[in-house]
Amino acid sequence: MRIHRGLGERVWAYVRSAPGTYVWLAILFVTTVALHHMSPEFEQEFLRQRSTNIHELSNDPVRVLVQSAMWIDGGHWVPYVLLYSVFHAQAERWLGTVRWLMVCVAAHVLATLISEGALLKAVRDGLVPHSAVDSLDIGVSYALAGVVAVLAYRIAAPWRFVYLGGVFVVYAAPLASSPTFTDLGHFVSVLIGLACCPLVRGRGEAWNPKGTLTAPRG
Repeated sequence: MRIHRGLGERVWAYVRSAPGTYVWLAILFVTTVALHHMSPEFEQEFLRQRSTNIHELSNDPVRVLVQSAMWIDGGHWVPYVLLYSVFHAQAERWLGTVRWLMVCVAAHVLATLISEGALLKAVRDGLVPHSAVDSLDIGVSYALAGVVAVLAYRIAAPWRFVYLGGVFVVYAAPLASSPTFTDLGHFVSVLIGLACCPLVRGRGEAWNPKGTLTAPRG
């Protein structure tokens, strides 16, 4: 009982240290449950109206930019608990809620506008069909990619460059092999996260994994 109580207290302390992350996760849980109660046909049309596609951005950009970040396409919530706890929660604890949110908003908004702008040009040039203006484009992955990138500044060199290498493999490889406009958005999000370096100033020394591994115990 003591072990379980102690573990529960540590988990609750971790959640309280990153309130924005877990409030967002709670919203995603509610919206994901709601999706599971919709018919497939209604779900697609419902999400399309909250999508940051060219058509909806042209009509009501602020509404869809906010709403698109509150839904998960595919309805799988549990993997996001792990991703948010590993990346978003760490970034929020390190940067503070306001700065963390600034990174999320910058990556989500700017990457969406840039990738959809590129798609609009492709439509006008006849490279993709006009139906692409109504494509489904929702989710939280752009904000996540930006936060993953900004966390590179949390790690001391040379480990930072190892981490960055992994980030670029994950996000640049799809763009190099069979690129989509979503892949472009993810890569742009990484660049935006790295451009947020002014927000990390004054947030303490970078973490050195070697120092953690060699620290005396007990």
